[in-house]
Amino acid sequence: MGAGQRWTAGLTACCTMLLAGCSGEERGSGTESGTADRFPITIAAAQVGDALADGNDVERAIEAYTGTQLDIQWIPSAAYDDKVSVLIASGKLPMMLRLKSTPPSARAIQSGLFWEIGPYLPSYPNLSALSPQYYDNIRVDGKLYGVPLFRDIARSAVVYRKDWLEKLGMNLPVTAEQWYEVCRAMALGDPDGNGRDDTYGLILGKKYNDGSAATTTRIAVSLGAPNKWGVDEQGQFTPEFMTEPYLDVLRLLRRLYEEKLVNRDFAVLDDDEAEKQYDTGRGGLRVGVAQNAKGMQDRLTGSGIKGEYDLAAMTGPSGVRATAEPGNNGFYVFPKSSVKSEEELKKILGFIDKMLDEEMATLQLRGLEGRHFVRTEGGAAEYKDFELFQKEVKPYRDTFFNLEGYKGVPLKDTPLGEKGKRIPKESLASAVRNPAAGLESRTYTERGRELEERIGDAQTKFIMGRIDEAGWQAEVQAWLKAGGEQMILEYEEAYRKASSAR
Repeated sequence: MGAGQRWTAGLTACCTMLLAGCSGEERGSGTESGTADRFPITIAAAQVGDALADGNDVERAIEAYTGTQLDIQWIPSAAYDDKVSVLIASGKLPMMLRLKSTPPSARAIQSGLFWEIGPYLPSYPNLSALSPQYYDNIRVDGKLYGVPLFRDIARSAVVYRKDWLEKLGMNLPVTAEQWYEVCRAMALGDPDGNGRDDTYGLILGKKYNDGSAATTTRIAVSLGAPNKWGVDEQGQFTPEFMTEPYLDVLRLLRRLYEEKLVNRDFAVLDDDEAEKQYDTGRGGLRVGVAQNAKGMQDRLTGSGIKGEYDLAAMTGPSGVRATAEPGNNGFYVFPKSSVKSEEELKKILGFIDKMLDEEMATLQLRGLEGRHFVRTEGGAAEYKDFELFQKEVKPYRDTFFNLEGYKGVPLKDTPLGEKGKRIPKESLASAVRNPAAGLESRTYTERGRELEERIGDAQTKFIMGRIDEAGWQAEVQAWLKAGGEQMILEYEEAYRKASSAR
């Protein structure tokens, strides 16, 4: 048998395995012999890792099960947001477009570009079975226009080099001063034993203070700050950066920068590049996602470095305090210009619903049986080649619809992998919610990104020593006058209305 024949035989076996659980015409009706009947779907997706070849085994297995023909435009993640803006401006949109909850996205939705899908969800068993909170977090003006890429809500954690801490004789930091001491020791104490000062505690990327995954927010919340916004008993709103715990984090980073204990290029370094430095043994504390830990350990080992990662919930002086995140990594909307009819919209929603089936959940979370994972005697999945999974399957896992623990073959994992799944569940009860989530502010919709960038730039200037604390307070006052004060008033009014309605 030649190489091409072996490849085809392997693909057929994979698709047969995936289709084995299907019955009837509705579920997984696409087959290798019936490709002409498949529904074509065009998708714009952020590229994760290396570029994927068209028609690869994973993509063809998805198409076979869902009865679709996928045309995925992979866009480098660093350029994705800019590309989306260009696509929206041009009007040449794919049938599925991933957005994030930003003011430009809200404006595009309010302009009538996309289908409202809320009324259709009850017809789809998987989509309607998931918590309404996932959908509430992406509503615009009370209506639902997209399907989220589901994620755990309380997933923030600190992934750390356990071997470094043990060598330095230190514990994980709990206070701002302890964060400084540990970062200083990791930068100057030669924890990797190579005789050079070439390591850091924290390695920051340029989005260190941006969005729900901001390092500054996650540390500040653990120290007692609100999650983006605080609200008191009288319903008065305060932005996180006007609280003392958040300012303590800025002071911490300023001190680290001044003493050259954090990477000097943080303001321009892509986050992907910052992550790679952890993989090559240069960083000791990563404020990220609990599920990151296992992959970080595998990549560290793959780099030939003998080191041990561990992870812990975000913990401060009062105990565990994690940021409650939106529960998504963006959401897909469906442009009216490319999804021409209600019938086409229903077919796309049907595709998404099938992606949450047991078979597709297993494919996205575990890969192809025999290639990426095998089943243990107890029926759980065990990765056969995790590096291959990361290369061939992870891009689809991160692009499509799945949620660990909802459906799919359970994973027999490493202790670190099990811990990464357990911490978000344990942290949920103490997660700090953003009270502005789901509230409407016209100022935020129209100028929110501009205001965020303004105060974010001021934070960077403060950390880099270009302004002092008086200069920082002047920047805060300028933010208030530029629209921040009006945004606060609008959130307070929306909060009162929402509270009265409950």
